[in-house]
Amino acid sequence: MMKLAIAVVAMLALAECFLQVPLVKVKTARDTLEEQGLWEQVRQEYPYNPMAKFDPSLMVTGEQMTNDADLAYFGVISIGTPPQSFKVIFDSGSSNLWVPSVYCSSAACNNHDKFSPSRSSTYRYDGKPLDIHYGTGSMTGVLAYDTVTVAGASIRNQIFGMSQTEAPFLQYMKADGILGLAYPRLSASGATPVFDNMMEQGLVTLDMFSVYLSKNSAQGSVVTFGGVDPYHYSGSINWIPLSSELYWQITVHSVSVNGQAVACVGGCQAIVDTGTSLIIGPQSDITSINTAVGATSSGNDFVVNCNGIQQMPAVVFHINGHKFRLPASAYVRQSKHYGCRSGMASGGSNLWILGDVFIREYYSIFSRAQNMVGLATAR
Repeated sequence: MMKLAIAVVAMLALAECFLQVPLVKVKTARDTLEEQGLWEQVRQEYPYNPMAKFDPSLMVTGEQMTNDADLAYFGVISIGTPPQSFKVIFDSGSSNLWVPSVYCSSAACNNHDKFSPSRSSTYRYDGKPLDIHYGTGSMTGVLAYDTVTVAGASIRNQIFGMSQTEAPFLQYMKADGILGLAYPRLSASGATPVFDNMMEQGLVTLDMFSVYLSKNSAQGSVVTFGGVDPYHYSGSINWIPLSSELYWQITVHSVSVNGQAVACVGGCQAIVDTGTSLIIGPQSDITSINTAVGATSSGNDFVVNCNGIQQMPAVVFHINGHKFRLPASAYVRQSKHYGCRSGMASGGSNLWILGDVFIREYYSIFSRAQNMVGLATAR
């Protein structure tokens, strides 16, 4: 504990040395499709399987895909010399960086920015194939090297993927590509993750990054590399040791509503994932939680009365001796076209995912130095 306390003091002392990427909160693919009256058709055609990127046995084929229609945050990076800019999802649940390329003719590439190797003097071809499946979709492509700039810091010889095909649902996403922030063992084709090169090249003072997601404003969200930003949280940081150093995986001891354990009884495993929009859990547990808070099943969703949100109870995650409380205002999603729905859904696996619904309430710190996740109440 003494080492941890010293590390926290060091983080605060070095607060001015970190790198920050502003995240923009945009209209989600679901919102756009609902406005166009296409959501029900699209959700049937591309069903959502949030576990696609976590469980190899559940990976979809290249002909199918899943969608995470509620992802709302992206930041801008650049690749090449001179720089070519791309909007990316900063995803703590994967490890590869990839963007669309001029070699891609999929519909999803045609309405996004594409990387052009011929425009970069620092580009170097690798040629190894890349094939990745996410809850958001899938892509195939080839690997290359170039200078990648994140928050003004230039990462030399960073390996990245150039897409050649992208699954159809990605055309509805605002972001161009994905920047993975999980451990290198997870990386497809053995590609070194961006943050590992940031650490290796001395671009960050501390081997950690942290994520703040705004609740309502389109602005204000941020990824901080190299430390924590005290402006974005209040109270103390609760540090949780990882149960696996592949994803940012932790042990949850139980989930309760009104003081009664209703899910994860006896403990369960959860991944803190900035690249998943909802809270995902086993079907029986998710049904139990939603029933306990007064949500009712309706097709693929659990719906609630929009007029009764203030009276709904909090959902409490018990983690490492601490209580992480989610009020109804955090776990209920409101839509102009489809009313109010629960932000907790089934993933068809025993693994839990603590996505953006959770991270909006708790500033999340990912420490590679300590192999821990830190959680603090978000401002």
